[in-house]
Amino acid sequence: MATTTRVRPRVLLRASGGPRYAVALTVDALGTGLLRPFLLLYGVLVLGLSAPVTGTAMTVGVVAGLGCMPAVGRWLDRGARSTAVAASMLVRVVGVVLLLATPTGNVWLFATAALFLGIGNQAWPAALVATVAHGRERDAALAAGRALRNAGLGAGALLATACLAGGTTALRALAAVTGLAYLAAAALAWSVHVHGRPAAATAEDGDGGPAPRMRALLAANVIYVFCLNVPEIALPLVLVTQMHASPVWSAAIFVANTVLVVALQVPVTVLLSRFPRRPVLAIAGVVLTASYLGFLAATSLGHGWGAPAVAAVSVVCTLGEIIYAGSATALVTALTPAHVLGRTLARFQLSTGFGLAASPAVITALAPHGQAALWGSLAAATLVSAGAVATEKDQEPRLG
Repeated sequence: MATTTRVRPRVLLRASGGPRYAVALTVDALGTGLLRPFLLLYGVLVLGLSAPVTGTAMTVGVVAGLGCMPAVGRWLDRGARSTAVAASMLVRVVGVVLLLATPTGNVWLFATAALFLGIGNQAWPAALVATVAHGRERDAALAAGRALRNAGLGAGALLATACLAGGTTALRALAAVTGLAYLAAAALAWSVHVHGRPAAATAEDGDGGPAPRMRALLAANVIYVFCLNVPEIALPLVLVTQMHASPVWSAAIFVANTVLVVALQVPVTVLLSRFPRRPVLAIAGVVLTASYLGFLAATSLGHGWGAPAVAAVSVVCTLGEIIYAGSATALVTALTPAHVLGRTLARFQLSTGFGLAASPAVITALAPHGQAALWGSLAAATLVSAGAVATEKDQEPRLG
């Protein structure tokens, strides 16, 4: 059993890539927060597209963006770090430019813009952090990056909400500001100049050596990642359309989720660093399962007490999300030899992206069949996934 690691703020900042990189991530997240929640509204209100067509174009963009991950993984294994992160931000600049250039009613150019935005959003900078930090400092740095990103997303979303009263002009302005934010973030990320050692080809794998087998972990991650869409999709769907509760409850839960992640992600990750990562990730699945069963019980309370009960249980769900986010990428990184880190992280991102893309469809398909179908299915699938994580044979290094 490892001992608890205390990570001082200065050490954490260095392990996260340094102050310029931290600012780059914040600016990038702020830009994404300005646009991402309102991209659907941009397609409908500014471009005059129907909601189903807009949603389909966005989904196609996200799914197609996943297709670039193997190439990104190989690029990372050749030594790219800050350059790859900067490139992902520049790709999103192209997406915003295309978005601004899309004429009214042109679904194909909108879909192309969504594709570039989707490609840029898939690149996760864990490889850069893994290059400049190791062990538990790396875990804390990954957690800090996620907390920082959530803070930026939340602030951007709040700013965008305040600007919505301006109509289509304001939405176009938001898109333009987002593009400028991505451009500034790309310049800052590139200026860090972090590179890794290129992978050496071997007979077992002509592009950098054998990668670890983590099939159960990657499959479980597809289910685990559903928790990220519970506050954004499942709870608003249940509260507003089925329990007929005020939309204020959904908004309050989303804000509380963001605040808790920002405040607790690093402390909880550091606190749990005394335990091996794999059991911690399995525990995250158990906590999420308990929260889903709690939602099932809360929704049975009816209109009066149902919404407050759902809000209370959402705190448990957020805690499960925090434990999951603090241990999943850290476990994958600890299990992976440095020479295949890029491709392994690419596969992990593929499983995450697939789960994020599939979860809205699964949740909306299960919800009409009742609360037991929705929460019972999520609970069963997550518990099975937790068991698969706990029993998979590959074990992390003792001194990770």
